[in-house]
Amino acid sequence: MTTLFKNIKELVQVRKQHINFLSAAAMKELPTLKNAYLLVKDGIIADFGLMKNCPTEKIDTFIDASDRIVMPTWVDSHTHIVYAGNREGEFVDRINGLTYAEIANKGGGILNSAKKLQETTEDDLYHQSKVRLEEVIALGTGAVEIKSGYGLTVAAELKMLRVIKRLKENYNIPIKATFLGAHAVPDTFKNNKKGYLDLLINEILPIIAKENLADYIDIFCETGYFTVADTEYILKAGQQYGLTPKIHVNQFTTIGGVQAGVKYNALSVDHLEIMTDDDIEVLKNTQTMPVALPSCSYFLSIPYTPARKILDAGLPLALATDYNPGSTPSGNMNFVVATACIKMKMTPEEAINAATINGAYAMGVSNEVGSITVGKKANVILTKKINSYASIPYNFGSNPIDQVYIMGEKIN
Repeated sequence: MTTLFKNIKELVQVRKQHINFLSAAAMKELPTLKNAYLLVKDGIIADFGLMKNCPTEKIDTFIDASDRIVMPTWVDSHTHIVYAGNREGEFVDRINGLTYAEIANKGGGILNSAKKLQETTEDDLYHQSKVRLEEVIALGTGAVEIKSGYGLTVAAELKMLRVIKRLKENYNIPIKATFLGAHAVPDTFKNNKKGYLDLLINEILPIIAKENLADYIDIFCETGYFTVADTEYILKAGQQYGLTPKIHVNQFTTIGGVQAGVKYNALSVDHLEIMTDDDIEVLKNTQTMPVALPSCSYFLSIPYTPARKILDAGLPLALATDYNPGSTPSGNMNFVVATACIKMKMTPEEAINAATINGAYAMGVSNEVGSITVGKKANVILTKKINSYASIPYNFGSNPIDQVYIMGEKIN
């Protein structure tokens, strides 16, 4: 099966050579081709170039992309889209003046979501989650990481991970699963955090390994949740079961979690709304990707990740949604890119690189997606008739997407 996108106004993020990730000044460079074609064979990018060199071989399907842009789908390396119900009541509480911490202290927050999820059947949870997954695919996301962490019991955490596995089996996009049992301490272990961590390590990790339920292990390293010592304890255990570390860190305070992430070779450290010079320094010359979640900052009215400080220090940066019911009930990567430009002062080129190539690295799928490169999956966005790729963040309230293609096939 061959598909040819022809007369492309601008083909964005073209890379002839594989690149793991981009840092610093390199993130300002976004290679494109104008008046271009893209050839797809059996779901894989086979060729691309200028229309004057367009292939004349037999093609099964032609797609005229006149006046439109083609680019790789977004890669969302940090989500929690497997959850039950919603937390609209807490949304109103925040409007009425309660803080995130105050809501959590009165039984809201993560524990609220955990209670709902524990009461939800696996089939119901799957069907709620697939609706969200289909929504984000339609918004241009072609690869997604999904975390557990709203179960907080052995049965409920495994239920979440099994739902993620079902999504992997039923949807033709790269999906990675992350075990985030250490998202909060449940009420049943309120005065025995060590006992809860031991439960995660001794009872859940062996089942995860046996059933191949996760790729990564994560923890909420934050004041009032889990300490640096807790973080090192859980990451070390996860590594012994073959799980690569990722960390929620520096969302509200900086307590040394970034340093722990680097120590344990974390694939990414995520949130980073609060960053010290020491945090930035320790990330230099490492393989750990900093990940910003700007729509979380938008929704909670907390500081934004200091993107300019991070990039100007020579580091890379990825962007993700943090899609979850409490602090970011949106999986719209177009809005994430726009918010990064508007509020974090990233250029459109930097933001697109952060949401494609660097996002792919942050979820371990660099060889599959993230750029227009021969041999990668043909997961691409066909935009509406827009002026340029800068229109995506500029027209932040509009949906720029006409069609999404996964493995070269149009998604309805």
